[in-house]
This record gives sequence, structure tokens and C-alpha cells, in this order.
Amino acid sequence: MTRRQTLKALAAGLGILTLPRWAQAQAAWPTRPVKIIAPVAPGGGVDLVARTMGDRLGKAFGQNFIVDNQSGGGGIIASQAVAKAAPDGYTLLLGYVGTHGTNPAVRKLPYDAINGFTPIGMVGGTPNVLVVTPTLPVNTLKEFIAHLKAHPDKLSYGSAGQGTLTHLVMEQLKEETKTTMVHAAYRGIGPAILDLLGGQTQAMFPGLAAALPHIKAGKMRPLAVTGASRHRLLPEVPSMAELGFKAFDGVQWYGIMGPANMPRALVLQLNAEINRALATADLREKLASEALETMPMSPEQFAAYIKSDIDKWSQLVKSRNIEIEQ
Repeated sequence: MTRRQTLKALAAGLGILTLPRWAQAQAAWPTRPVKIIAPVAPGGGVDLVARTMGDRLGKAFGQNFIVDNQSGGGGIIASQAVAKAAPDGYTLLLGYVGTHGTNPAVRKLPYDAINGFTPIGMVGGTPNVLVVTPTLPVNTLKEFIAHLKAHPDKLSYGSAGQGTLTHLVMEQLKEETKTTMVHAAYRGIGPAILDLLGGQTQAMFPGLAAALPHIKAGKMRPLAVTGASRHRLLPEVPSMAELGFKAFDGVQWYGIMGPANMPRALVLQLNAEINRALATADLREKLASEALETMPMSPEQFAAYIKSDIDKWSQLVKSRNIEIEQ
């Protein structure tokens, strides 16, 4: 080896040594367990998707993908932890409409929902469904709107909390139809559903996955689902778009992301495996049993989706003058 070749090789070696440790390890990723932080307590859609995808990715990469539940602050605590983590692929977030859709629209957050993360891959989502108590004398959306106009502020609707999707979609309906209802905010979708079943509230716009068992039991009457088309699990229920409400495309979505500045090659590697898993029949069936439809996207498409979702809810919050206490 010539002197020039020797110096060149030495310089290259020193260059590698000066790289951050996470960057040096990329070629062999993953060499240790990967953590997927779920910003909720165990149970529910977010936790289900995190564990399902963790299992699939673990098998694909031959390494453990461990779900770490970090609840609190409506997903803020978990999101902040991931935003501060090293962008080495060993700390991921199961982000969802709350952390990267509605929260940025209604709250001042300690993290940047767009620039503080690397979108990797969308997993899927479930539409929202407008439901009323069976005792309410309405059977269609048109009748419901007429009833609201005839009884302003006499009905109340429940939500999973201030600023959640279940709150904002109903506010969107009130805005579009020029109707009024009293908002009853709960700490989670469970208590909100219980009060609807008990008759304390008369309407809700929950995610289909949460509402479906009660709809099937005849304890909730579905009037419409968000989105452009009917849902295969409720083929008799019209979509909001079908009824003339084109902008009602709210979705309880779930996706995998990491800290900002993750290496491009690693992002593409993860995205490919996520989309490969979403293409398998058994995974689609597993998610479909929870009313979740797969939504495969490229990292760029996922990033654009997040930005669009934040923009949409931010506009609604501004027009409705919705203020959320921090």
C-alpha cells in the first residue's frame, strides 16, 4: 500500500470514529431491542396497533420490538420523550391523531409535531361514527339536524375530552349545520360512552372501533360515518360525504414515527417492512376485527398527511374559537 493510500484509509477510519455512536451502528441496525413508545395506558386502539406492529417488525428484523406505555398529558409526555431521543432507530413512537393531529391544533406543546419527528409509516385508521341514543326520535342525519334546530341547546354530546377528535368532529358538524349542543367533556372515551348508554348525553361522534359493539347490541343508533364511502362493517349506514358533507373525513389514525433527523436509509428500511406487513391478509384481518383499515403510505405521504390533518383542525379551532386550558 502506498503512503497516500495508507493516509487515505487512516483518514476514513478516523472519520468513522468521529461520527456519533448511533450513526456508526446504522449498517448493523438493529443490534439490540427497539422501543416503541405508546402514548397511552395498556389497552385500546393505540396500544393494540403498537403491539401488533411491534410483533411484526420484530419478526421481520430478528430483534425484539418492545412496547413502552407512557401515558399522560394526552400523549404529550410520550411524544416529548421521543422528540428528545437519539435518531438512531432504537426509540420510535406510535403516533396517532391525538399526538399529531388534534393536540397541535388546540394546545401549545413542548414539542414541534411536524419538525420534531421523522414520519416513517402510516399503519391505519378507523372512521368516526355519529351515534345517538335509541330513545331520541331521529333515524337519519337529516332528522337529527332538524331536531337540533327545533331544540337549540337542549341536547348534549359527550367526547373523550377537550380538543380530542371526538370533540372537534362534533364541533365541525355544529359549524356546518349552524346548530347548537352542550359539550360534555370526559376523561377518555369509556366514561363518555357509559353516559350516552345511560341517557345522560344524547349524541356522540366516537371512533367506529369503540362504538361498534354498542351499535351491534342496539344500544346506540348510528346515523353516519365520516369519510367518502360507507364502511364495510356498517354497510347500511351512509357516509357523511354521501349525505353532502364532503369535508368530514376525520379518521382515528395510527402511524409509526421517530425523532427528527433519522437516517434516510433506515427510514426507508422501516417503511418497507411496515408496508410489507400491511399487505398481508392476516394482518389486515386482525386490524379489521377492530374496525381498523390499513393505510400504507411512503414517508413523504405520511408527512403530508400529518401536516394536512393539523392544518384542518387548526382552522376549525380558530373558526369555533375553541380554547383549551393547558
